[in-house]
Order: sequence, then C-alpha cells, then structure tokens
Amino acid sequence: MDIYLLRAFFMWCSIINVGLLLISFIIFLAAGGWVYRVHSRWFKISQEQFYVMWYSMLGFYKLSTLLFCIVPWVSLLIVSC
Repeated sequence: MDIYLLRAFFMWCSIINVGLLLISFIIFLAAGGWVYRVHSRWFKISQEQFYVMWYSMLGFYKLSTLLFCIVPWVSLLIVSC
C-alpha cells in the first residue's frame, strides 16, 4: 500500500465523517424536540439529560474524527510533499 492510497483513504474518511457530523448537527438543530419525543418513548430520560447526551456524542464524534481521520490525513500530506 503506497502513501498516495493512504492519503486518499484518509481524505475520503475525513470528508464522510465531517459530513455525518454536520448532518447530525443539523438534525439536532432542526428536529431536536422530535428526536427527544421518539427516544423518550423508549427510555425514561429527561429533556436536559437527552441534550447533554446528544451534545456529548457530537463532541466525542468530532474529537474521534479529528484524531483518527483528519490528523493522519494532514500528516500524510506533510510527509508526501
């Protein structure tokens, strides 16, 4: 496996994960109340707890994307120059 293939892999991995993160954020802004109502039928959870969990999930996903996708891609860009 050469460095150009790895660079392309991490580039597309970063693009897909940032896209999913943006979609999740837009859903949270546009339909957060609806998502809460659906999940509150399944689980006994307050609205404040739900928003804290959603915000924590988005933060964890953002940090994971940064650590496992964007940083390797940028480091491969630097090494291949």
